[in-house]
Amino acid sequence: MERSTRVSVFESDKPSEIQLIKSKLDDAQITNAVENSYLTFTTTPTATSLKIMVDLEEESKAFEIIDAYLQQSEKQ
Repeated sequence: MERSTRVSVFESDKPSEIQLIKSKLDDAQITNAVENSYLTFTTTPTATSLKIMVDLEEESKAFEIIDAYLQQSEKQ
């Protein structure tokens, strides 16, 4: 069984932003997963950072989609 390497392509503490990026990756048929991890350097123990993980082979395609989204959102 082949094991794939997964890498983080986007991080945010805003679930709505994570969901938007995730849906764009889904639309492009890029397999992805959302992971969360506690932020250890904050004083609030409940603060979490969400990460979108993709297979290493799809990393560059995912970054293209995310970059296009970020450029579009900056113009608004």
